[in-house]
Amino acid sequence: MKIKTLSALVLLAAALAAPHVSAQDNAAPAAAQQARAWKYKTKRLNAAEVDALLAQPEKLLVLDLRRPDELIRYGSFPAFLNIQNAEIDTYLAYLPKDRVILTVSNHALRAGATGDALAAKGYVVAGATGSEDYEQEGGKAVRHIQPRPPRNAASAPAAR
Repeated sequence: MKIKTLSALVLLAAALAAPHVSAQDNAAPAAAQQARAWKYKTKRLNAAEVDALLAQPEKLLVLDLRRPDELIRYGSFPAFLNIQNAEIDTYLAYLPKDRVILTVSNHALRAGATGDALAAKGYVVAGATGSEDYEQEGGKAVRHIQPRPPRNAASAPAAR
């Protein structure tokens, strides 16, 4: 019994001695690190710049580079073409050259890299954004996708 009490006291003392770190304290270094990590020629767009592009859909192609599970988890813009980053070269013919392209990933890093690659191939890239960053900046255009419920055996058509 004494060992359990002593262990509990040691854990409590360690918890009390640990420095208190708030979410605000972590936000500044994270934002600074993210800003330093930007190494792309493609412009990283803020929410207002993305909204300005979305206001002219006839001139824009939103190219979302994320996996399906990321689209479901984080959402995307109202209309987009989804080509995963690793497959972009395979599907270049599907990208129109008469529209500006907004590349999208979670925090814009993949979007920036792909934006640079597309620009080098003659595409007009307006910029890159992250759907999570966009929402954190107050952007309202991201739509969250609801996956279809799995089919159960009772409602599935019988195999022939």
